[in-house]
Amino acid sequence: MLATGLFAGFVLLRAELFRRGIRANAYAIILAIGVTGFITSKIYKIVDTPSVYWAHPILLLSPVGFTFYGAVMGGLVAAAFLARHYGISFLTFLDAVAPGAALGYGIGRLGCFLAGDGDYGVPTSLPWGMSFPHGLVPTYVPVHPTPIYEFLGAALISVYLLNLGRASVHRKIPAGGVFAEYLLLTGLARFLVEFIRRNPRGWLGLTNAQQVAVISMTVGFLMLVVGITRSSHSKPPV
Repeated sequence: MLATGLFAGFVLLRAELFRRGIRANAYAIILAIGVTGFITSKIYKIVDTPSVYWAHPILLLSPVGFTFYGAVMGGLVAAAFLARHYGISFLTFLDAVAPGAALGYGIGRLGCFLAGDGDYGVPTSLPWGMSFPHGLVPTYVPVHPTPIYEFLGAALISVYLLNLGRASVHRKIPAGGVFAEYLLLTGLARFLVEFIRRNPRGWLGLTNAQQVAVISMTVGFLMLVVGITRSSHSKPPV
């Protein structure tokens, strides 16, 4: 499912590059961002739960144990180098990547669902509650299938960002506006779904993912405010 998510991201990225008239190699971009994202995703997980890896060092080589925000951080670093390499505005480059990143993440969450790796939610009596008796982290009572929620949310966000991209291409919103809304919406989606996830609570009663989601939403909001302010100042007086 990770591979499928990368492929979906590639398809949307290639379409966005074409729509924006950007001459860049979509294959190379997805490969660079994907590899960098996987590495930093693993590093983030190790830093987040060092006791687990200290007790079981073999998990360092495990194909499981990745985090979304770790992948985003690594992807941003790769994007900065790629934008410089292709001579593209960094914000415009991020706008082109955002729809594919949203959809790719959602498809990756389906892998969590199929593996039953413990990313599901708290017990529920709702009709669509599911148990995972043979999952990597078994549960024998119906729980919220939160990876499905996240996939649906990510798909909707991706469609919205694709439509927003049209406005970006025609300069109706400033560069970076699409990516800013990506940060805002994905952060909000993750913040909300964590309320029914089984992750431990920390500072202010929030999970680690919620704390990072607040940062994501804040950065996205500030980018929108700054972009709107600059856009209004750049318009000639009537």
